[in-house]
Amino acid sequence: MSRDDPFQALREALQISPENAPLRKHLADLHVRHGNLEEAEVEYKLALKYATQDSSISHALADVYFRQKKYSHALVIVESLLGGSNTLPSVHVLHARLLLVTGEVQRACSQYQLAVQLDPQVTDLQLERELGMETSVEPDTELWSESDSTPGLGLPWESEPNEPQFELQRPLVDFSDVGGMEELKEQIRLRIIHPLNNASIYQAYGKPIGGGILMYGPPGCGKTLVARATAGEIDADFLSVGINDILDMWMGNSERNLHDVFQSARRSKPCVLFFDEVDALGASRSDMRQSAGRHLINQFLAEMDGVNSSNDGVLIMGATNAPWHLDAAFRRPGRFDRILFVPPPDMPARVEILNVLCQGKPTSKLDLQQLAKKTAAYSGADLKNVIDLAIEGKLKTALRTGTPEPIQTRDLLDAIKLTKPTTKEWFSTARNYALYSNVGGIYDDILEYLKQQ
Repeated sequence: MSRDDPFQALREALQISPENAPLRKHLADLHVRHGNLEEAEVEYKLALKYATQDSSISHALADVYFRQKKYSHALVIVESLLGGSNTLPSVHVLHARLLLVTGEVQRACSQYQLAVQLDPQVTDLQLERELGMETSVEPDTELWSESDSTPGLGLPWESEPNEPQFELQRPLVDFSDVGGMEELKEQIRLRIIHPLNNASIYQAYGKPIGGGILMYGPPGCGKTLVARATAGEIDADFLSVGINDILDMWMGNSERNLHDVFQSARRSKPCVLFFDEVDALGASRSDMRQSAGRHLINQFLAEMDGVNSSNDGVLIMGATNAPWHLDAAFRRPGRFDRILFVPPPDMPARVEILNVLCQGKPTSKLDLQQLAKKTAAYSGADLKNVIDLAIEGKLKTALRTGTPEPIQTRDLLDAIKLTKPTTKEWFSTARNYALYSNVGGIYDDILEYLKQQ
């Protein structure tokens, strides 16, 4: 091998110290710079073998997968990194690129905006163009002079942002449409429904009507449906808010958008104001390197406290898959002071969910009890996936024979064999927090659920 081979010295060093993860990562980085992506992938994998907790190596491997168009491989790694603490903004950028490839443009925009909010240095103009976002305009000395910098000339950084439009809904679902979750529904009745139905009694004791409930648990278990059903149960307006509705690239606009959301809810009370993935807006301030994110959280807390406007009649609900990433200040009494665990559906709930999912589809004497027994720990989304797989199998047969046949129990049992409950991965992470970060016993419900399994 030639002595001017840039890889030779590193390879020789690794022969002496094969378990040196930083050295192996350095070799992989060098392969990336020379365009040797397959070789880089091999070295990153070996480095991870000896440094399993090194997120920088995982990030680099995900990036190499992305460059090789192995998008599913990259997404698995990125999602695991997003579930950890101190997630780098560049990971959110890579997640945005992956979401764009899969056609989830709105989520991609949200992830990119979150990354820029955390660290403006990760701004990627090319990605912004691909997402169809307006890029920020840098002052150009050829386009403007000092005399043009006075206020009121319509420069991009001086112009008034467009007034956000928030769509209020009247959900057509109520608690009768939510399978199982009786304990959760009872908690919501005590906290939200009874105060509205007995307003005079609560007012006599000086108890305001409103407050906050935080629902947490594995994804796909019906947190959003419960929030909608709560609004339907009390015939209230429903305002669902995601991070893409709040985050803005212009300084101060995110805080303004958040204020406008609360104002819309206050004007339409009684109103259920629902924040999906609330940990994205209320992440722990101690994990943030940029002040912009802290300002947004401070604004969020002030709005929940009703510093300048009363929140009486505004029912604030939040949902998160990672409550341990939420800033502790949100759990103070008067904010999200009721934290409710939303577990995977139990057996009666699974029977009901399967029954609803099969309605309107050609079926033949389904044994829902047997199917429910075989799907322990499955989320509602997992059960839908089972139905979809069974339908795909029947469609293939129908296209081959030309004769559509109804879905039978064995078709769904075959589909169950091809799937696994996605909630188990969540519980493997949640268990660690419940055991070692269970301040005040807020995660006792997780431990209780795990004991019953």
